[in-house]
This record gives sequence, structure tokens and C-alpha cells, in this order.
Amino acid sequence: DVRGIYPAEINEEAAYRIGGAYAAYLQLVGKTVAVGRDVRLSSPSLQQAVTKGLTDAGVNVLDIGLGPTELMYYAVGSLGLDGGIQVSASHNPGEYNGIKMVRGGGGVNAISIDTGIAEIRDIALGDQDFQADRKGTVETKDLTSAYVDFVSKFFDVSGLPKLKIVANNNFGASGPLAKQIFHQLNLPIELVELNFTPDGSFPKGPPNPLLAENRAETSQAVKDENADLGISWDCDGDRCFFTDENGQYIEGSYVTALFAQFLLRQHPGAKIVCDVRNLWTTQTAIEQAGGVPILAKVGHSFIKDKMKAEQALYAGEMSGHHYFQDFYFADNGLISMMLFLSVIKTNPQPVSALVAEFREKFPVSGEINFRVKDVAETLVDLKSRFPTVDTDNFDGLSLTSEKWRASIRSSSNEPVLRLNVEAHDEDTLMTVTNRLTEVIRYHTETH
Repeated sequence: DVRGIYPAEINEEAAYRIGGAYAAYLQLVGKTVAVGRDVRLSSPSLQQAVTKGLTDAGVNVLDIGLGPTELMYYAVGSLGLDGGIQVSASHNPGEYNGIKMVRGGGGVNAISIDTGIAEIRDIALGDQDFQADRKGTVETKDLTSAYVDFVSKFFDVSGLPKLKIVANNNFGASGPLAKQIFHQLNLPIELVELNFTPDGSFPKGPPNPLLAENRAETSQAVKDENADLGISWDCDGDRCFFTDENGQYIEGSYVTALFAQFLLRQHPGAKIVCDVRNLWTTQTAIEQAGGVPILAKVGHSFIKDKMKAEQALYAGEMSGHHYFQDFYFADNGLISMMLFLSVIKTNPQPVSALVAEFREKFPVSGEINFRVKDVAETLVDLKSRFPTVDTDNFDGLSLTSEKWRASIRSSSNEPVLRLNVEAHDEDTLMTVTNRLTEVIRYHTETH
């Protein structure tokens, strides 16, 4: 994606140029593009600027307004549009904003740095005049009801047992849609709402449930309410996170393994894509269920490209993204919620029991972030400290021994180095995590 701090790094002028450059690169004159936005305070004006860039370039815009990113994917895929843009910085802190772009013309096709963003950047930074002979039109369309209908039918959750669910919307746009789905299906769910009113100022900090400190509210509410399950979304709703009945966060790799096993019972032998950060749980679960694990680089565009190339059924990332072949190979936080409810329906036991085996066999550190002075220098140092373990550079640096594995990679959208460790026992996990943390901290900006 394109992301930056508003207005220093991304502003209305930049958004206008990006809209025009996107239109020029994809040759969209006379064609139609969906444009949506998240709840950030700067999103309405940036959406207007993108829209003007598109219409000046002769592109017709379908304004779908405020909603989660998957609503834009739905608009492009279901209406057969020629492209889509979402103004959003996803889970980044409130001072950020950004632009996510996809191609249309037969499904929803991601655009990454390798497949168009670099070219769009170069056009935007040039002096090209985007004024077309005939300006595009703007039509406003509310797709909420149609989208709720679509998600409601994605998995069969009839016969779901009574559940008490704590749902943390993190001030985004997903929670109210989830509530509509529950109501439409008349599900036996008692819903405890957290942060359901959209608020782009994010009064409780960055809307990122992957951060341990941001999960505390959901965890405490699950325990206080004696709930069966906690569900959280990030700001733009394309990631979904789960908490068991004890208030313990369920790591994304465990959720991916759980989903893969469930889906492979219905689709034997299917291909499942997973990312490099925590690999052992997912690979083992997929292989044991008779599926084929496929490794991909971290990032929604890389995952989507790999899924399409392999015609994979499903993909899951440790970061809470879950992708579905039947949703245009795109990620979707509400469909992830429905899938988890389907798992509970077919396995009526405490949520913690569903993932107990994964937690016991493959304990993980969770993602630990560092702001280092020099990423390349840090990775070279780490490699030199562990000369006897296997290494690869498929996506960042992976260190693999018989008892533990570590993934160390630079974030693609924040200036941080991310560490994830997995092991076969808690003692090894703690020892290795502490050792790696000690080495990385030597290279941090505050050292």
C-alpha cells in the first residue's frame, strides 16, 4: 500500500496525483472504479482528492463511502468494476493515512510494488497532466445491505449454540456490520459491544489488535462478562482477531491452522497458503489434514498473487488476515468471523480446547517490534551469532534449528523490524527469544 503521516507525507495533492497516475497506468478512461474510505479524520478529504484525480483523468467513480476495506473488494468483484481504491492506513496510528489500490476487470487483483505501485509512483511524481477530454462521473451507492446479505450466506451457521461474544470494533466500521449480520440471521448471540462508534481520533491508541497492549481491553471484558469468545478488528476491518473464554489471545498461526483443518474436511487435498512468520503450526496442521501448504511472502498483495497462481482455497497470515478463494482471493474480517462461528458450531466445546493442541506443541513468542538504526546490519549480525542453524532469506531472515525457528523481517509499512519465534517447548522459546531480543536491542535507535 501507499502509507504515510498526514499531511507531511501524504496529503490531498498527493492523493490527487496518485488517483490520476493510477488511472493513467491502468488506462481507465471511460471505465468505473469504486472508491471508499475508513474512519480516519483525514479520510474524507483524501477520498475527495483521489476522486477528483480519477474523474479529471476521465474515470467514472462509484463512491461507496465509509466502510471496511473488504466492502471495496466486494464492490469491485460483485459489480465487475474496473478497479478499486480504499483510502486507509489500516492498523497504523491515527496520524497516518494511505491508499490501497486494486485492479478489476475480472475479480479483484492486488497491486504491489512489483506489479504497479512503482510505476504509479513514478507517474505521480512526474509532470503529467491528467486532464481528459471528458471528465468522469461520480455516483454514490450504499452497498451495505447487499454486502451483509453476501457475508451472511458465506458459511452456514444455523444451529449455532448460544454464545456470549465480546466484540471490539476499535472505532472502525466492522462491528456495526457484524451486529447486522447477527440480527439478520437471528443468531443466539448475546453481544457485548466495545468501541462500536466510529472515531478516527482513536482515543485508545493505534487500532491494531496485534499489539499485546491493545488486546488487554478485549481480554478483560471477556473475563468480566464470562463470555465464550472475543472478536476484534483493526481500523479498516480486513483483519480479524480472536480471544478464548479465558481472555487469552489466540495467535494468528493457530487460527490459520484451525481454519485450514475445518476447510480441508470439506475440500480434501486443497492448497492452503501461509506466511513465513510462524510456520510450524500451520504446515503441520495442513499436512495432517491432507492439504498442501504453500509458502508466501508477508503482505496482502503477495498472498493474493500466490493464491491465484496456485488456485488455493484459503490463506491465513499470523497478522490476522484471512483470504478466501470464493471472495475474489481477498482478505475479509467478517467472513473470518463467520468461519470461526462455523468451527464452533461443528465443535461445541470451549474455544480454548479448539486450539489447546497447537498451543502445547508449538508455543510462539508473538510479534515483537524494534526500531533499529540499520536493518541490513542487524540481520547480518543476527546471522553471525547463530552459525550452526539453517538460514534463508525468502522473506527477511529465517533461522531454523531442530528445536526452534525465528523470523526476522522488516515491516513493509512501518519503520520497524519484526521478530517472531516458535519452538517445541516453552523453555526453549523463552531462552531463544531473550537471546534474539538482546542482539536486536543492541542495534535499536535508543541504544
